[in-house]
Amino acid sequence: MAIPEADKYQAGEPPVPASAPQDAIISPDTHRENRIPPGQSRTRKWPVLQAGMIPIVAKDKWTLRVDGLVEKPFTITWDEYQTLPRVKVFADFHCVTKWSRLGNVWEGVSTKTIAEMAGVKAEAQFVIAGGYDQVGVAKDWTTNLPLKHFMAGDALLVDLHDGQPLSADHGAPVRLMIPALYAWKSAKWLKSLTFSSSNDKGYWEVGGYHDLGDPWLEQRFQDDENIPPGFYD
Repeated sequence: MAIPEADKYQAGEPPVPASAPQDAIISPDTHRENRIPPGQSRTRKWPVLQAGMIPIVAKDKWTLRVDGLVEKPFTITWDEYQTLPRVKVFADFHCVTKWSRLGNVWEGVSTKTIAEMAGVKAEAQFVIAGGYDQVGVAKDWTTNLPLKHFMAGDALLVDLHDGQPLSADHGAPVRLMIPALYAWKSAKWLKSLTFSSSNDKGYWEVGGYHDLGDPWLEQRFQDDENIPPGFYD
């Protein structure tokens, strides 16, 4: 059972790599002298943001479809996902709304494991991640990211955060986690991963968000004037 959000409050200084579990992969950006990217500020809380309504996906109903430019497309259930090799990652988390939560411990399955299972073809250059949340009539939420970022050593599919199961607010049962990019690229309520040769824009990208979303380069929007109404309200 997920712990109350108030219990996720970080008192004192942010966790540092030396405090991470011994078996954790350490995200490179946590070694920076200043871990907060330009324009960001640290939050001690565990904020919640999403485009639409929060979907409630029961574990016995959850599946992940992996397809596109792969040799072996597949779909796995929650029970099958739980049999895969596990990893932990110590990483910072940066939201495009200008807050950063430092020193998270994520646990789940490496994206490299998923790619190896599928046998990604050489022509694949991008990954389109889809979520169970719907943002239009029969249209699921998606986001696009380069294959090299999906395959980063600290990228993973997550079902535990700081040792506790994800809550529905934060993407349960399983979400994607790409620490090097703004948080919207880490698709919540993960439903599908499609390997592609084309950089097909997702929900926020079509709305004007940056195709890559590197927080250290402040890649928030394609056009600074193209900000969704009420986004900072």
